[in-house]
Amino acid sequence: MHSRRFIEEQPEVIHAALAARGHSFDLDALLVQLEDRKARRAELEELQAKRNAGSKQVGQLFRTGQQEEGQKLRAELQGLGDQIDSLDDGVKALEEAIDAEILGLPNLLADDVPAGVDENDNVVVSEWGEVPTFGFEVKDHHALGEEAGLLDFERGAKIAGARFTVLKGGAARMNRALMAFMLDVARGHGYEEVVPPFIANDASLLGTGQLPKFGEDLFRLSKPENYYLIPTAEVPVTNLHRDEILSAEELPALYTAYTPCFRAEAGSYGRDTRGLIRQHQFEKVELVQLVHPEKSEEAHEALTGHAEHILQQLELPYRKMILCAGDISFGAKKCYDLEVWLPAQNSYREISSCSNFGDFQARRANIRFRPEAGAKPQFVHTLNGSSLAIGRTLVAIFENYQQEDGSILVPDALRPYLGGLTSIG
Repeated sequence: MHSRRFIEEQPEVIHAALAARGHSFDLDALLVQLEDRKARRAELEELQAKRNAGSKQVGQLFRTGQQEEGQKLRAELQGLGDQIDSLDDGVKALEEAIDAEILGLPNLLADDVPAGVDENDNVVVSEWGEVPTFGFEVKDHHALGEEAGLLDFERGAKIAGARFTVLKGGAARMNRALMAFMLDVARGHGYEEVVPPFIANDASLLGTGQLPKFGEDLFRLSKPENYYLIPTAEVPVTNLHRDEILSAEELPALYTAYTPCFRAEAGSYGRDTRGLIRQHQFEKVELVQLVHPEKSEEAHEALTGHAEHILQQLELPYRKMILCAGDISFGAKKCYDLEVWLPAQNSYREISSCSNFGDFQARRANIRFRPEAGAKPQFVHTLNGSSLAIGRTLVAIFENYQQEDGSILVPDALRPYLGGLTSIG
């Protein structure tokens, strides 16, 4: 979220960011509203000053025995007060409308975000691992899972509908092992493990930027109506410190959480309908950091490295991409995507997005810190990333570790979490 003052003073910066993103927003109309607010606010302050001066004059008239003049001026001030109240209500209503409009403005972009229109313009930063070769015809995770009795798409659809799946046997155990493994690795990097609510109110979703723009992608509860199933642990974990002022000593605040996630995928109709890639319900281990503004770029590189470490431990080939201006998310100022190799698709697919939001979310959620005792509070910078999306990690393991007989080897890093099991299926 951007402050009114920033928009008024640097509209050219906002215009440039909107143009780079290809984001449609009527900034000129907002600037007109801001000018109108400024004029009304000036008129209001002038009338308030006039009332204050008149009140002092009324007191002076009564003290000097000029009762009739005092009564007359008091009556005039009563009418002025009604005018002030009406104008004040109008200013407040205009400010609420302006703030609602500002919520639709995306974040600014970091200087090193590459120009581009869509995912085809994202830039490869690095690659890790060797793409595996097979002496047999590879199968996708959907076929592997069904044939081995590990993934039951039919019963998932019967229970809940399309894009829901039942994990069975070794797949269910591996799912749980991945959760524990990722949390353990995150704790080793200094993150505090938390278990947040899996339901969030609208204030929390507003704070991290899902509302109001992306409401159609959320599962909203009917009662109470301002509650939603969380789309990612980013929402409850970032909001742990909403409306708080932290001390400098409390930064950086690093949290990790496992949660189920729920997304309507309203904007993804027809995409990846087969298998586990794009489900309405999925699970992730999330990494969240609240940091000093001067440390956010360094923290972004570190957080991304923490997610990469999981892929390296699982020995899954991947590449690191920096997203271009046209593909970056609404709230991020800079984002790295980690894309894992999927043999059956003969391509890399996203498995983690690691974003630096600057103070964009902190302004919306009012998360601040005090640099030192007595200093004016400043907004923290927030960052988050998946470490990793568990369902997509299962997909990558199934396809990269598949054997000719249809079984799937267990990566060495996971075997201690599976009682030494070496394969499933």
